[in-house]
Amino acid sequence: MVFVTVGTHEQQFDRLVRAADAYAASTGEEVFVQTGYSACEPSRCVWARFVPYAEMRSRMEAADVVVTHGGPSSFVEAMAAGKVPVVVPRLARFGEHVNDHQEAFVRFVAERQGGIVPVYDVADLAGAIGEARRLSRSGAGFRSHNAEFCQGLLERIERL
Repeated sequence: MVFVTVGTHEQQFDRLVRAADAYAASTGEEVFVQTGYSACEPSRCVWARFVPYAEMRSRMEAADVVVTHGGPSSFVEAMAAGKVPVVVPRLARFGEHVNDHQEAFVRFVAERQGGIVPVYDVADLAGAIGEARRLSRSGAGFRSHNAEFCQGLLERIERL
């Protein structure tokens, strides 16, 4: 199952909603789309405008692949759920955001950190979903170092 979230930004993201619907139609795969303020209503996907946080988290954990907009909160949530997220930045030229900061941020994360599959053209969505599955199977996703950091910090504090 593929879970798609466009987030809660007040502008539409019809481009991604349509691409997810086309993906579901072409593959027959189960796709759930959180459509937000998009005008487009998918015909091949299960969808809801908004879902409560607990449901979103549950859907992310149950999904094979998570597709998100380029807002860091959404793709970091997917990473925390153990997924290699497919990240599609909202773009100003399509009326999806006020500027292209999501595109710049996604490029920065993809180049400097990795752990995501960026999509700059929704025509590439199917390939990106396949790539995210491949990376997930190989174990190449994001690895948190919080536990090691906290242990090191605790050791330093104890030495003081």
